[in-house]
Amino acid sequence: MSEASPAAALYVVSAPSGAGKTSLVKAALERDPRLRLSISYTTRKRRESEVDGRDYHFVDRAAFDAMVAAGEFLEHANVFDNSYGTSRAQVQRLIAEGHPVILEIDWQGAQQVRAAMPDAVTVFVLPPSREELERRLRDRKTDSDAVIERRLRDAVADMGHWDEFDYVIVNEDFDTAVSDFQAILVARGGRLRTSRAALKPLLGRLLAT
Repeated sequence: MSEASPAAALYVVSAPSGAGKTSLVKAALERDPRLRLSISYTTRKRRESEVDGRDYHFVDRAAFDAMVAAGEFLEHANVFDNSYGTSRAQVQRLIAEGHPVILEIDWQGAQQVRAAMPDAVTVFVLPPSREELERRLRDRKTDSDAVIERRLRDAVADMGHWDEFDYVIVNEDFDTAVSDFQAILVARGGRLRTSRAALKPLLGRLLAT
Protein backbone atom coordinates (compact mmCIF):
# COMPACT_ATOMS: atom_id res chain seq x y z
CA MET A 1 0.00 0.00 0.00
CA SER A 2 1.01 3.60 -0.49
CA GLU A 3 2.76 5.23 2.44
CA ALA A 4 0.02 7.84 2.55
CA SER A 5 -2.00 7.70 5.75
CA PRO A 6 -5.55 6.32 5.68
CA ALA A 7 -7.98 9.19 5.43
CA ALA A 8 -10.65 7.94 7.84
CA ALA A 9 -10.94 6.04 11.10
CA LEU A 10 -13.69 3.64 10.06
CA TYR A 11 -14.38 1.83 6.79
CA VAL A 12 -17.48 -0.26 6.13
CA VAL A 13 -17.32 -2.93 3.42
CA SER A 14 -20.51 -4.66 2.25
CA ALA A 15 -21.39 -6.97 -0.62
CA PRO A 16 -23.74 -9.75 -1.65
CA SER A 17 -22.60 -13.21 -0.61
CA GLY A 18 -19.98 -14.45 -3.06
CA ALA A 19 -18.81 -11.06 -4.36
CA GLY A 20 -15.44 -11.46 -2.67
CA LYS A 21 -15.43 -8.89 0.12
CA THR A 22 -13.76 -11.22 2.62
CA SER A 23 -10.82 -11.91 0.30
CA LEU A 24 -10.59 -8.22 -0.53
CA VAL A 25 -10.46 -7.18 3.11
CA LYS A 26 -7.94 -9.91 3.93
CA ALA A 27 -5.63 -8.70 1.17
CA ALA A 28 -5.85 -5.11 2.41
CA LEU A 29 -5.02 -6.19 5.97
CA GLU A 30 -2.00 -8.14 4.75
CA ARG A 31 -0.67 -5.14 2.83
CA ASP A 32 -1.07 -2.51 5.53
CA PRO A 33 -0.21 -3.46 9.13
CA ARG A 34 -1.93 -0.32 10.45
CA LEU A 35 -5.38 -1.59 9.50
CA ARG A 36 -7.51 -3.62 11.87
CA LEU A 37 -10.56 -5.76 11.23
CA SER A 38 -13.37 -5.63 13.74
CA ILE A 39 -14.27 -9.23 14.55
CA SER A 40 -18.04 -9.65 14.52
CA TYR A 41 -20.11 -11.63 17.01
CA THR A 42 -22.41 -14.23 15.50
CA THR A 43 -24.89 -16.91 16.45
CA ARG A 44 -23.94 -18.91 13.34
CA LYS A 45 -22.36 -22.30 13.91
CA ARG A 46 -18.60 -22.37 13.48
CA ARG A 47 -17.29 -24.04 10.33
CA GLU A 48 -14.41 -26.50 10.64
CA SER A 49 -11.95 -24.05 9.07
CA GLU A 50 -12.92 -21.18 11.39
CA VAL A 51 -11.30 -20.14 14.66
CA ASP A 52 -13.24 -18.46 17.45
CA GLY A 53 -11.88 -14.97 18.00
CA ARG A 54 -10.15 -14.86 14.63
CA ASP A 55 -12.98 -15.29 12.14
CA TYR A 56 -15.86 -14.47 14.47
CA HIS A 57 -16.74 -14.44 18.13
CA PHE A 58 -19.18 -17.35 18.20
CA VAL A 59 -21.90 -16.99 20.85
CA ASP A 60 -25.26 -18.56 21.52
CA ARG A 61 -28.58 -16.79 21.03
CA ALA A 62 -29.00 -15.92 24.70
CA ALA A 63 -25.58 -14.27 24.92
CA PHE A 64 -26.15 -12.33 21.70
CA ASP A 65 -29.57 -11.09 22.81
CA ALA A 66 -28.10 -9.99 26.13
CA MET A 67 -25.49 -7.91 24.28
CA VAL A 68 -28.24 -6.32 22.19
CA ALA A 69 -30.23 -5.47 25.31
CA ALA A 70 -27.16 -3.93 26.94
CA GLY A 71 -26.49 -1.71 23.91
CA GLU A 72 -23.10 -3.29 23.30
CA PHE A 73 -23.38 -3.40 19.50
CA LEU A 74 -22.55 -0.56 17.14
CA GLU A 75 -24.71 -2.45 14.66
CA HIS A 76 -26.39 -5.81 14.44
CA ALA A 77 -28.50 -7.62 11.86
CA ASN A 78 -30.08 -10.95 11.03
CA VAL A 79 -28.65 -12.62 7.91
CA PHE A 80 -29.65 -16.09 6.65
CA ASP A 81 -31.37 -16.88 9.97
CA ASN A 82 -28.27 -16.01 12.01
CA SER A 83 -27.43 -12.83 13.88
CA TYR A 84 -24.26 -10.77 13.50
CA GLY A 85 -23.09 -7.77 15.50
CA THR A 86 -20.16 -5.36 15.83
CA SER A 87 -18.86 -4.61 19.31
CA ARG A 88 -18.98 -0.87 19.94
CA ALA A 89 -16.22 -1.12 22.58
CA GLN A 90 -13.91 -3.06 20.24
CA VAL A 91 -14.20 -0.45 17.48
CA GLN A 92 -13.72 2.45 19.86
CA ARG A 93 -10.64 0.83 21.40
CA LEU A 94 -8.96 0.19 18.04
CA ILE A 95 -9.63 3.71 16.83
CA ALA A 96 -8.30 5.14 20.11
CA GLU A 97 -5.12 3.13 19.56
CA GLY A 98 -4.68 4.87 16.20
CA HIS A 99 -5.75 2.06 13.89
CA PRO A 100 -8.06 2.56 10.90
CA VAL A 101 -10.79 -0.06 11.38
CA ILE A 102 -12.59 -2.10 8.73
CA LEU A 103 -16.07 -3.49 9.32
CA GLU A 104 -17.06 -6.33 7.00
CA ILE A 105 -20.84 -6.24 7.39
CA ASP A 106 -24.05 -6.32 5.37
CA TRP A 107 -26.03 -3.33 4.09
CA GLN A 108 -28.36 -3.38 7.10
CA GLY A 109 -25.42 -2.98 9.45
CA ALA A 110 -23.94 -0.30 7.21
CA GLN A 111 -27.12 1.77 7.59
CA GLN A 112 -26.81 1.59 11.37
CA VAL A 113 -23.12 2.54 11.32
CA ARG A 114 -23.80 5.53 9.07
CA ALA A 115 -26.39 6.75 11.57
CA ALA A 116 -24.06 6.29 14.53
CA MET A 117 -20.80 7.39 12.86
CA PRO A 118 -21.53 9.65 9.86
CA ASP A 119 -17.82 10.07 9.07
CA ALA A 120 -17.42 6.37 8.26
CA VAL A 121 -16.41 5.62 4.66
CA THR A 122 -18.65 3.00 3.07
CA VAL A 123 -17.70 0.65 0.22
CA PHE A 124 -19.91 -1.78 -1.70
CA VAL A 125 -18.42 -4.68 -3.68
CA LEU A 126 -20.21 -5.95 -6.77
CA PRO A 127 -19.61 -9.09 -8.85
CA PRO A 128 -19.07 -8.62 -12.61
CA SER A 129 -22.18 -10.68 -13.42
CA ARG A 130 -24.81 -12.93 -11.88
CA GLU A 131 -23.23 -15.91 -13.62
CA GLU A 132 -19.86 -15.22 -12.00
CA LEU A 133 -21.53 -14.76 -8.62
CA GLU A 134 -23.18 -18.17 -8.91
CA ARG A 135 -19.90 -19.78 -9.98
CA ARG A 136 -18.11 -18.39 -6.95
CA LEU A 137 -20.82 -19.57 -4.58
CA ARG A 138 -20.74 -23.08 -6.05
CA ASP A 139 -16.94 -23.21 -5.99
CA ARG A 140 -17.02 -22.77 -2.21
CA LYS A 141 -18.59 -26.24 -1.91
CA THR A 142 -19.99 -25.31 1.52
CA ASP A 143 -23.70 -24.92 0.70
CA SER A 144 -26.46 -27.09 -0.73
CA ASP A 145 -28.13 -26.20 -4.03
CA ALA A 146 -31.12 -24.90 -2.10
CA VAL A 147 -28.96 -22.59 0.01
CA ILE A 148 -27.10 -21.35 -3.07
CA GLU A 149 -30.39 -20.55 -4.81
CA ARG A 150 -31.50 -18.63 -1.76
CA ARG A 151 -28.22 -16.73 -1.61
CA LEU A 152 -28.58 -15.79 -5.28
CA ARG A 153 -32.11 -14.49 -4.71
CA ASP A 154 -31.02 -12.52 -1.68
CA ALA A 155 -28.00 -11.17 -3.57
CA VAL A 156 -30.28 -9.27 -5.93
CA ALA A 157 -32.03 -7.62 -2.97
CA ASP A 158 -28.67 -6.84 -1.35
CA MET A 159 -27.31 -5.27 -4.54
CA GLY A 160 -30.33 -3.00 -4.67
CA HIS A 161 -28.70 -1.00 -1.85
CA TRP A 162 -25.51 -0.24 -3.79
CA ASP A 163 -26.31 3.46 -4.12
CA GLU A 164 -26.35 3.96 -0.33
CA PHE A 165 -22.56 3.64 -0.27
CA ASP A 166 -19.77 6.15 -0.94
CA TYR A 167 -17.77 3.91 -3.26
CA VAL A 168 -18.40 0.85 -5.43
CA ILE A 169 -15.75 -1.70 -6.42
CA VAL A 170 -16.48 -4.21 -9.19
CA ASN A 171 -14.58 -7.38 -8.32
CA GLU A 172 -13.93 -8.81 -11.77
CA ASP A 173 -10.14 -9.03 -11.56
CA PHE A 174 -9.06 -9.55 -7.96
CA ASP A 175 -5.73 -7.69 -8.14
CA THR A 176 -7.47 -4.68 -9.68
CA ALA A 177 -10.16 -4.80 -6.99
CA VAL A 178 -7.50 -4.84 -4.25
CA SER A 179 -5.77 -1.84 -5.84
CA ASP A 180 -9.10 -0.05 -5.99
CA PHE A 181 -9.72 -0.71 -2.31
CA GLN A 182 -6.24 0.50 -1.43
CA ALA A 183 -6.91 3.72 -3.33
CA ILE A 184 -10.07 4.31 -1.30
CA LEU A 185 -8.18 3.69 1.94
CA VAL A 186 -5.76 6.53 1.15
CA ALA A 187 -8.42 8.94 -0.15
CA ARG A 188 -7.47 8.45 -3.80
CA GLY A 189 -10.58 6.61 -4.94
CA GLY A 190 -12.47 9.44 -6.57
CA ARG A 191 -12.93 7.47 -9.80
CA LEU A 192 -14.68 4.77 -7.75
CA ARG A 193 -17.45 7.00 -6.44
CA THR A 194 -20.91 5.46 -6.52
CA SER A 195 -22.16 8.31 -8.69
CA ARG A 196 -20.02 7.32 -11.72
CA ALA A 197 -22.09 6.72 -14.84
CA ALA A 198 -20.12 3.62 -15.88
CA LEU A 199 -21.88 1.56 -13.20
CA LYS A 200 -25.37 1.93 -14.64
CA PRO A 201 -25.19 -0.74 -17.40
CA LEU A 202 -23.75 -3.30 -14.96
CA LEU A 203 -26.38 -2.56 -12.33
CA GLY A 204 -29.06 -2.89 -14.96
CA ARG A 205 -27.90 -6.45 -15.65
CA LEU A 206 -27.32 -7.40 -12.02
CA LEU A 207 -30.71 -6.14 -10.84
CA ALA A 208 -32.82 -7.25 -13.82
CA THR A 209 -35.84 -9.33 -12.81
